[in-house]
Amino acid sequence: MGLVPGLLPPSRGTWEIVNYWWQFFPLFTAVQYVTEFYPQGKTSINSRFNLPGKWAWAIMEAPGFITLLYNMVTLPKELGLGPLPWANWTMAGLYTIHYIYRAILSPLFLNPSMSPIHPIVFISALAFNLTNSLCLSGWLAGYGPTTVYDWSGRLYTIEIGLVIWGWSLLGNIFHDDDLREIRRSALRLQKEQAQKENKPLEGVDKLYMMPKNGLFHFILFPHYLCEWCEWAGFWMIGGWGCTPARSFLFNEIATMLPRALQGKRWYVEKFGKERVGNRKAIIPGLL
Repeated sequence: MGLVPGLLPPSRGTWEIVNYWWQFFPLFTAVQYVTEFYPQGKTSINSRFNLPGKWAWAIMEAPGFITLLYNMVTLPKELGLGPLPWANWTMAGLYTIHYIYRAILSPLFLNPSMSPIHPIVFISALAFNLTNSLCLSGWLAGYGPTTVYDWSGRLYTIEIGLVIWGWSLLGNIFHDDDLREIRRSALRLQKEQAQKENKPLEGVDKLYMMPKNGLFHFILFPHYLCEWCEWAGFWMIGGWGCTPARSFLFNEIATMLPRALQGKRWYVEKFGKERVGNRKAIIPGLL
């Protein structure tokens, strides 16, 4: 008996339904092209309903990998399967590593500050992560490949996918840290000034500058691009038939692309066309 019968872990019927409809999520993200309303990060708003950025981010992101690991442990037992192949656990591990960084390390330990998050964004992100992890864990834990023979002949593409995923994660972290350093530097200067003048710190929650290192020379959201490459490598590991990994990649692109385009407009309004220069939003030289 699972935590939520038929859902945690998912029955085959539940998983097939959710996995099928999850492919059409980009239809809902299209609304972002007709509105500038996205109350989080650079475009956060003042609202009495706002949630503290750091903790809200952690709480909305962490349930994804927790759900995946729970299903990986419980679903094979419910289905009477033997030990899962190493490749299944490798994909689960990659997903978990990414989200431990994204949900725990980044907001709670590395980021000097985070803008408040509106409940609309919080609920949407939580629903995305739970649905996505349900689809992936169902495939990895019992409804996809369940023996080493199911992975035979695919070592070459698995290795390439691992390399793409690994370098892309490092790129993601590098560009995230470049953004963090802007606030860390400002916070150090504020502390020095506050000590000299015996004044309280003002905070750097809404401090933004033009980042310049790495791919920031060419695009404004390289951390988004690196994340897309991560999940493209992840899909390569799972293979063409790994529909949850494919949906994950396409759904991320559909969600993050309009935000990047909106973000470029924000940069132009804040810093001017001259300072933004020839930088594109997310794909060098193209978009």
